[in-house]
Amino acid sequence: MANTRKDTARQHGIARLHSLGVETGMMEISRQALLIGDPRLAGTAALSLQRFSWQFQRTSCLDEAEQMIQDKPPLLGVILLGAHHASPSPQLDRLLTRGPTTLWVALLDPGGLKDRHLFGLIARHCHAFLPLPLNPERAHHVLESALTMAGLMATTFGPPHPTAASPQRAAMIGRSEAIQTLLRDIEKIAAVDAPVLITGESGTGKELTARLIHERSTRRKGPFHAVNCGALPAGLIQSELFGHEKGAFTGADRSKVGIIESAAGGTLFLDEIGDLPLELQVNLLRFLEDHRFFRLGSLRETEVDVRVLAATHVDLEDAVEAGRFREDLYHRLNVLQARTPPLRERPEDIEELAGHFLEQFRAEAACRVRGFSHDSLVTMRQYHWPGNIRELINRVRRAVVMCEQRLITPDNLGLERRKDIVRCHSSLDEIRDGAERDAVIAALARNKHQVLHAARDLGVSRATLYRLIEKHRVHRSLSGQA
Repeated sequence: MANTRKDTARQHGIARLHSLGVETGMMEISRQALLIGDPRLAGTAALSLQRFSWQFQRTSCLDEAEQMIQDKPPLLGVILLGAHHASPSPQLDRLLTRGPTTLWVALLDPGGLKDRHLFGLIARHCHAFLPLPLNPERAHHVLESALTMAGLMATTFGPPHPTAASPQRAAMIGRSEAIQTLLRDIEKIAAVDAPVLITGESGTGKELTARLIHERSTRRKGPFHAVNCGALPAGLIQSELFGHEKGAFTGADRSKVGIIESAAGGTLFLDEIGDLPLELQVNLLRFLEDHRFFRLGSLRETEVDVRVLAATHVDLEDAVEAGRFREDLYHRLNVLQARTPPLRERPEDIEELAGHFLEQFRAEAACRVRGFSHDSLVTMRQYHWPGNIRELINRVRRAVVMCEQRLITPDNLGLERRKDIVRCHSSLDEIRDGAERDAVIAALARNKHQVLHAARDLGVSRATLYRLIEKHRVHRSLSGQA
């Protein structure tokens, strides 16, 4: 009878979560967990919970546990801590943050209760702890609660993104119209083999765009070489790009293949092409015309089959007018063009981008950071982002390290007291329009892009809000059309 009442209560709880719009499919998962610790004590703990249908994958080696979590992160992990078990260490910290959606429960022997370092570790990384020897009934309820919570979190946060260290193909994150337009352009550009000029502000992902073009082209099996023209030493640019023969200059004790030649069969990406000196622009122009060049000190031409993509954050037309860039080279490079939008033009992508970078840097967190507070999301959408995605990456990484709570606050991001102050003289109409646009963006962010709710928030009709959205060219995610 007691079990029947428990099952009825459980079903009622699931129905209640369904009524709140929460997906509860994870609650039907079996009672499985990873158990790390001394084989004898771990075996005793597993045996005491066997009657509650708990199944444990066991290991006593932290290295093996790290590999198991990396291969398939469990929803629930149980670790034995104490004087005779795992002690606080960098490896243990890394282990407990390896699975971003894994919840941990610690089992403590009596000696461990006096260790403040262990208590700090539990406070940072564990959902709960249980004293040894185990009380099976209590342990079962704690573990089942943790498993249910882990399932909810996995549904809410989704599977983790690959980390920066993981091998992965280039991907562009975002569902805004600006990004969808860029992705459509990339597909068209990748289908042909002409030179491409990629324009956009610093930090908007010009190299990522170039990599996507390469990976979607017929040259994807060939090399992709990226060169920052502004970072090459002035006296060595020609040698670096075109290579040199032995004895071509003092110190050239052997022949060297240049970057262009090493990219044969693939793609060469010339970043910040506007910083290339005028004398080298002539050599590059000649190469683009027939894909032939001379190594420095060589009398023999070399032919290379390579596609050239170039990028710049400066206006090359202005540079041509000022005499800093050759007009013929500009037209040779600008056969096809792609523009990377600044982050302020795609505010609806900020939450997804921030979440992606949070997953990358979560292992660096001092505590188990789970996400961003509502205020953080609103503040990020309102911020101007002069450094674009590169600035977003830096702010998220700093916030992950500095945050002491589960949710990142605007103060952790360094945005709480930042205001976009108008420093130039603006007309009253411009100031009014700016304030109006900010209010529309903020209202949509607060109401998850639901126009009806945002209109009520602003005290205007839905038709008026649609007019304001069109007037200020505010992008909304497709999910917020209604």
